[in-house]
Amino acid sequence: MYKLYTENNDPLHIQLYEAIKRDILTNHEVGNKLPSIRKLALEYNLSKTTVESAYAQLYAEGFIESKPKSGYYVADLLYTMPPSCTHISQQMQKEQISYRYDFFPAQLTKESFPLKTWKRLFNKAIDDSLDFGSYLDGQGELGLREAITSYITSLRGVKCESNQVIICSGFSDSMGLLAKLIRCQYTCFGMEEPGYHVARRVFEEYGYTIKKIAVDHTGMQLHALQNTNVKLIYITPSHHYPTGATMPISNRLKLLKHMHHMGGLIIEDDYDSELAYYNRPIPSLQGLDTHDSVVYLGTFAKSLSPALRVSYMVLPKHLVPRYKKSYDAHFPRVALTTQKTLELFLKEGHWERHLRKIRTLNKKKHHLLKKLLKETLHDTFEIVSEGAGLAILINPTVPFHWEKFKALAEKERIKLYFAKERCGGNFEAIRMGFGGFNETSLKEAIEIFATIWHQSLLHHD
Repeated sequence: MYKLYTENNDPLHIQLYEAIKRDILTNHEVGNKLPSIRKLALEYNLSKTTVESAYAQLYAEGFIESKPKSGYYVADLLYTMPPSCTHISQQMQKEQISYRYDFFPAQLTKESFPLKTWKRLFNKAIDDSLDFGSYLDGQGELGLREAITSYITSLRGVKCESNQVIICSGFSDSMGLLAKLIRCQYTCFGMEEPGYHVARRVFEEYGYTIKKIAVDHTGMQLHALQNTNVKLIYITPSHHYPTGATMPISNRLKLLKHMHHMGGLIIEDDYDSELAYYNRPIPSLQGLDTHDSVVYLGTFAKSLSPALRVSYMVLPKHLVPRYKKSYDAHFPRVALTTQKTLELFLKEGHWERHLRKIRTLNKKKHHLLKKLLKETLHDTFEIVSEGAGLAILINPTVPFHWEKFKALAEKERIKLYFAKERCGGNFEAIRMGFGGFNETSLKEAIEIFATIWHQSLLHHD
């Protein structure tokens, strides 16, 4: 089944040519007969000229051969596409689809960014005091590090000084810097299962052995961790990715005690702490630590803008000298203008006002999505995780045709996201992101979503 779109900028004969070529490279064997021009034209409601043009291009490039009074056949290419290329080809095909609605679980609307305030502060920050002729502090501008320190100590209970804070260019940059910094000390990286795929991939790239540790409704299972010799772990204790579990204080204290006994290090990712809609988030794990054994990670991507690429990492005091001696300490990871503008944004109180606004806005959309799901899906689904972040996770409670559901979503050009494909393990859920919608588009998207959902219930077959 080829996907052709009249709204696409590419002509239909080019779309058909690309689709058949991908099909030949990934699915067909030499000598396989292709559908006739007349059959393809009827099946896809195309003109014969469109199909003939697609076949002519494939013939010219040697992908197919014509046999008189018989039809078109797959030619011997003397080439087999490697599995990795097949994956890339399929991925490119997905990326070319112009989706009507995208339930990406970590997205904000364009309008949510405080553009007028940011432009004003940007102009204020760019003055004669800035030195564009010199290399800057690789750790990040002191003023910004001080502003971040003030924020996380007062609102997240983090215990640190500004000289422990490093300004980075997004989560993966923070993790990459840390992986390099500690690889002389650790070789095994323990993480939650299911867990955040970016964390795993970064440490894999630096040669660490990955040890996956099971998760339950309280987060990482401590008894499972204690049955290993892992001395380095990555966790999301305030809002586990992706199940949403919160690690209680008692477990946090036990975890800290165990890791101190092991002489280990904890990486705490506090990625969703600002966006809690029912209760105040539990203070950071790092704030409970008395043995200097927690690295604390934060980001501005979820509440301000993922496009700015600004994150921060708080190192334990014993790792600061090692960082200072490293090559990475010499060069800043975020542009000077971005750092200075963000510094003013924090120091002048705009950040806290923005947080209140973005929390209220997304709380409203969170509740609306929950209401719409209940009204349209009725008793055929359950909510697996809610109450924080930019997504609600759901699952069917009745027999469900998953493959049909995914195919219908693609047909309707609705982009969906599933926990297992990103996080591993046996945990599966549909991650219904709401942050990128306004209220009107969310209602429209759920109306179509509900239609394909009910078509995928097995009693419809």
